[in-house]
Amino acid sequence: MVNGATHRTLDVGCGRHKQPGAVGLDRVPLPGVDVVHDLDQRPYPFPDSVFQTIYARHVIEHVASVPDFLAELHRIAAPGAQIYITTPHYSSLGSWNDPTHRWHFSAYSFDYFAAGHPGAYYVGGGFRVLSVEITFLRLWRSLGVARLVNAVNRHPRWRIFRKTWEEYLSFLLRARDLHVTLEVVKPGTPSDLQTGNQTV
Repeated sequence: MVNGATHRTLDVGCGRHKQPGAVGLDRVPLPGVDVVHDLDQRPYPFPDSVFQTIYARHVIEHVASVPDFLAELHRIAAPGAQIYITTPHYSSLGSWNDPTHRWHFSAYSFDYFAAGHPGAYYVGGGFRVLSVEITFLRLWRSLGVARLVNAVNRHPRWRIFRKTWEEYLSFLLRARDLHVTLEVVKPGTPSDLQTGNQTV
């Protein structure tokens, strides 16, 4: 159980490589794991609105329900907290090689969890998408593919590069990982964070 101030950091599914200073949560009692808990069993053993920063690296693709997982992170996150998610892009061989992966994500999968998205009522909403960064192998980085695909993070008018790549070219110019930053929207979040969502 974690008590005290909301300015805490949680590393979900931390394994052996926990973020420094974070509370480590994992289903396996590895070195560095502070709380042992099955991520498919809710609620997690933390009070509401306690964490200011949450890391979930290469874990969301393993859970039984993505909406349930994000809803639980939303519950334990403080208003305005940031959640950093890393998961394979669906075009990556790494997304498909691991037989324990249940889900495969596109650059737009997390838009459905954004407050105000037309489909948010299916999955709960409650977030603002701050950024989606897609990583590539060195060859595609050197040829400028990564820069074009991620240009939308610099200005929305460049989203055409990402949409064209993902719809037509992603299985030729394969990506590696998605790095998604979500902001938690709940009562207590500054009002300017509740008035729109950045679609990347």
